[in-house]
Amino acid sequence: MGKYVELNNANFAETIKNNNVVMVDFWAPWCGPCRMIAPVIEELAEDYEGKAVVAKVNTDEAPEVAGQFGIRSIPTVLFFKNGELVDQMIGAAPKANYAAKLDALLG
Repeated sequence: MGKYVELNNANFAETIKNNNVVMVDFWAPWCGPCRMIAPVIEELAEDYEGKAVVAKVNTDEAPEVAGQFGIRSIPTVLFFKNGELVDQMIGAAPKANYAAKLDALLG
C-alpha cells in the first residue's frame, strides 16, 4: 500500500532533487479544506506509487519550507519535475485535477 512522504526542513530539498516527479501538499491540522483533501492525497500516494512521490508538509512544523515557496494559503499543492517547481494548485480540488497534473508531468 502506498503512503505519502512526510517532508520537513531536513528532508525537503533532497526529496525534491532526487525524484523525477513530486507532488507536495502544504497543509495544517487546523485547516478544514486540508483535512477534506487528506484522503485524496492518500489515494494519490497509492495510485502513483513507483511513478511519482506524493508528499505532505505540515506548515506549522516546517514554516521555513512554506516560507521558501511563499505559501500564504493552504491547502496549496506544488508540483515538481526534475527538481524544478513547474505547477501549483491553491485550495481544495477533486482527485481528478491532481491526477491530471501528475499524468501530464509523467507523460
